[in-house]
Amino acid sequence: MVLTKRNLLAAGLAVVSTRSMAQAWPTKPIRMIVPLAPGATADIVARVFAEELGKSLGQTVVVDNKTGAGGTIATAELARAPADGYTMGLVSQGTMVFNIGLYKTPGYDPLKDLAMVAVTGGVSNVLIVSPDNPARTVADLLAQARAKPGELTYSSGGVGTSHHMSGVLLELRTGVKLQHVPYRATPAGIQAVANGEVAMGLFNTPTVIGLIKGGKLKALAVTSEQRSNLLPDAPTMIEAGVKEYVVNTWMGFAVPAGVPEPVVTRLNAEINRIGQLPQVREKMMGQGIEMLPPVTPAAAQKLVAADLALWLPIIKASGATAD
Repeated sequence: MVLTKRNLLAAGLAVVSTRSMAQAWPTKPIRMIVPLAPGATADIVARVFAEELGKSLGQTVVVDNKTGAGGTIATAELARAPADGYTMGLVSQGTMVFNIGLYKTPGYDPLKDLAMVAVTGGVSNVLIVSPDNPARTVADLLAQARAKPGELTYSSGGVGTSHHMSGVLLELRTGVKLQHVPYRATPAGIQAVANGEVAMGLFNTPTVIGLIKGGKLKALAVTSEQRSNLLPDAPTMIEAGVKEYVVNTWMGFAVPAGVPEPVVTRLNAEINRIGQLPQVREKMMGQGIEMLPPVTPAAAQKLVAADLALWLPIIKASGATAD
């Protein structure tokens, strides 16, 4: 009986301590780890949210850029950070999902070592061809692929990128056989489509929208679930007849596993609020990022789990590796 009372007392004190910590938090600056260099789209997103978070929390949110190894260095450092609410990080489908299939030892388990706080925005890809390509629809392009199995080429900015995985998913969803041609950088892969060096590509909408509007590329479809505000006339892949085809590379924020729930809940509320601010939505749209509906931390965590279940078999089937 004495032991039980002691256990109850200890548990009660722990709850009080957690609540007190959450109520007092934050009492010092917060570090936000970003897996890309200053000036990159992800860095711009992080800085916009860091500035607004600093205003609402009353403490500076310091952006710390950690580059290298496809974001695994930054994300592993985030996973190892103290679970005290003073370290958070920008994460994405790339770092939380794709890297787990591409690297043998990424240095973290996205479901065990990290806790999702919120998902903010997404970047869809767009299926592009050269203006000289006679294909006017996705069905036309698939007919070309079926006429010459394994010969129709598509470019990417490298093995394991969302451009590459989008092509692999297209093969799996339609049964066509394509030939992947990876380039060292995204601009080179895009230019290869425009020049007709390859038949097609599936690149992030913001990186190709200027060429599409300038008539140097032709958009056949977008890979998001809904039509893109950036290309409202382009159908989705599903509308174009490719069932269960959605690629919308999301971004969000995470903390080390074990951060007190009240702190995670407050961060979630603030990030969701910031994401709905007109000036923030305008800045995100300027980067080609379309804001997603607010979700709870639990829903964000489920998204990661669902994406892992979907993409790990696809990555394995592709044979792609970053090691």
